[in-house]
Amino acid sequence: MNDRRRGHHGVPAARLRGIAPTIFTRMSALAARTGAVNLGQGFPDTDGPPSVIARAVAALQGGSNQYAPGPGQPALRRAIARHQQRHYGLELDPETQVVVTTGCTEAIAAAVLGLVDPGDEVVVLEPYYDSYVAMLQMAGAVRRPVTLRAPDFRLDPAELRAAVTPRTRFLLVNSPHNPTGTVLTLAERTAIADLAREHDLVVITDEVYEHLTFDGTPHIPLATLPGMAERTLTLSSAGKSYSFTGWKIGWATGPAHLVGAVLAAKQWLTFTSGAPLQPAVAHALEHEPDFPGALARDLQRRRDLLCAGLAGAGLPTRIPAGTYFALTDITHLGWPDGESFCLELPARAGVVAIPAQSFYDDREAGRQLVRWAFCKDDEVLEEGVRRLAGADLTYHAEATR
Repeated sequence: MNDRRRGHHGVPAARLRGIAPTIFTRMSALAARTGAVNLGQGFPDTDGPPSVIARAVAALQGGSNQYAPGPGQPALRRAIARHQQRHYGLELDPETQVVVTTGCTEAIAAAVLGLVDPGDEVVVLEPYYDSYVAMLQMAGAVRRPVTLRAPDFRLDPAELRAAVTPRTRFLLVNSPHNPTGTVLTLAERTAIADLAREHDLVVITDEVYEHLTFDGTPHIPLATLPGMAERTLTLSSAGKSYSFTGWKIGWATGPAHLVGAVLAAKQWLTFTSGAPLQPAVAHALEHEPDFPGALARDLQRRRDLLCAGLAGAGLPTRIPAGTYFALTDITHLGWPDGESFCLELPARAGVVAIPAQSFYDDREAGRQLVRWAFCKDDEVLEEGVRRLAGADLTYHAEATR
């Protein structure tokens, strides 16, 4: 049967073959089916500022219900530009250097589809957000992973340099990093910048957790380093910083030619993004500037609550410097891998977590790692920890399903 006929029988196109369904959908469905406490998918239990919700309601009632401009409403693009200037000293023209996207996930998709040609090599820090793999495959790119290895999950500059070849065109960087919680140091960022300038690489940097760092750890955008503003495309969103993950309002900023490439692809993906939500996000950036800092302080407290509880339950966890997530190495429990542990966990303990091996090319490096989310109400975290502490979490082959 030829490929043309195969497509009529529900067989995915070649660009999608081998890409598994996102682990988040699978594990959240498992939580819903079993009634387990969901410490897996990273969405908060509490919404963001009421004033921002009120602004969205006003926009809905005030007639902002038709298509927004493809690049985004001007007020939001101006607010994003001011955000970058206020926090990082980056000067942007909101007309040409800012584009609004349907969440950072679309920003990633549009950046890859708009910039990366088939055969281009893209160096990626792993473990990685799973959409990176899907989009690079759809673009026909060659993925060159550089692993942040347990237990410290730091970037090895020598491994980074070794991953670059004459065919490398892009670096795809995520910091603060999901799922490890690593925030790249200035030395690590300098190593990335030096390599990008030396090899004339474009850097695509995913900074959705930019404001959610802990213990005074600074987030330093790569675009602020010498010689990097002209070669860095920065992606972010309001979802994490303002606890509106379901709104899916993100953005890409940087040099006009890179932002233009994102827009060139985005126009064929969603064309435009949530019109009544855009003025609300502009309001958040302009009038609720203190919310992300307060959220980070609260998340740090919840991080400590979860990590202490996990340690007490026999699941010692690396303390993350940012994001929503913490990782546990479960080797001592005897399970074949994190996936088998996570699939059995609802039955054993009534809790759902995410196997981190899904985020690796180097499956061995992530085989025994499990990701927990602490962006939950205290009661949810406490109940999850209580269930884990009361369960037998060691591997028994005859007892697993």
